[in-house]
Amino acid sequence: MAKILEKYNSYTYGALESGQSEIDTQSKYQEYLKLKAKVEVLQHSQRHFLGENLGDLGSKELEQVEHQLDFSLKKIRSRKMQMMIDQLSELQTKEEALLETNRNLRRKLEESSSAIRSSWETGEQSIPYNHLPPPPQSDGFFEPLHCSNSLQMGYNPSNITDEDTAAGSAIAPSGFIPGWML
Repeated sequence: MAKILEKYNSYTYGALESGQSEIDTQSKYQEYLKLKAKVEVLQHSQRHFLGENLGDLGSKELEQVEHQLDFSLKKIRSRKMQMMIDQLSELQTKEEALLETNRNLRRKLEESSSAIRSSWETGEQSIPYNHLPPPPQSDGFFEPLHCSNSLQMGYNPSNITDEDTAAGSAIAPSGFIPGWML
């Protein structure tokens, strides 16, 4: 349709060359009339496809318009379906890549957690903690804390002394004393 309109414009608005013959001009005018008729038919068909000016159509013409619209709709749906299939394929590819990345990360996490577990099982759970000794106190109010130089994580019931148990039962009848109070 664009080519037809281009030809139409070139013949309608194009400047006549001085050397053109009368026969050449007449043939171009005939072509112009044919193109103008085609444009009018195409515009008329376009109006019909848009649902306009349907009152002057008979049942046969309406069926043709309906079949043309059905055919166009099938082509549009086919193109839409193809685009959706392509997008689905891309998303499945991305999903596989993400799942593979997830598996790799999970494997690395399991390796690191198993390494940590094995180090705990072999007794490497104490991490040395080097700290400066507390400054000496001149007045007798503050007493220095007696700490070991290793930081231990977790609960170790073997470190509880009878003295701790006696102090705990004396303070709380239930025997529960938070660690910071000991």
